[in-house]
Amino acid sequence: MQQNRSKRPVLFVDVDGVISLFGFDRSSPPAGRFHNVEGIPHWIGECSGALLSRLASHFELVWATGWEERANEHLPHLLELEQELPTLTFDGRKVFGEAHWKIEAVADYARGRPAAWIDDSLDERCEAWAEEREEPTLLVETDAAVGLTEEHVDELVAWAEKVTADAGSAA
Repeated sequence: MQQNRSKRPVLFVDVDGVISLFGFDRSSPPAGRFHNVEGIPHWIGECSGALLSRLASHFELVWATGWEERANEHLPHLLELEQELPTLTFDGRKVFGEAHWKIEAVADYARGRPAAWIDDSLDERCEAWAEEREEPTLLVETDAAVGLTEEHVDELVAWAEKVTADAGSAA
């Protein structure tokens, strides 16, 4: 796991259900298109790259996905991101449809820093972790059929600006 201890808050970004959409009505899909990733079709939301780029000016973005390092093999190019992102590894703990198995890696990376986490499968264990942290923490849950939206980005940017301003006034 790569780490960058920048002063910006960290944002953990899931892929499936956030960037790669599923469960939508095939007769009226969201804006985007299918991309073949290792032989598996993934519907990538049309604005995902631009939305992540907007978030990158406020956060250190980190892939928090079962894709692990494969996220950097495929997504920076598909999303037109300027660079690869740090990637969490989960040591075989992946469970599709849940996010609690990510908590240990997320907690280790976020230690001592404000952190936000966007995922389509946040549960009460994720919420308990967020509430127990001393550092500012925000969980943002997406609808897997819609993924990352402007509203999510607005919420995350406002939170990051407040956390950064609060840290500046406390210093």
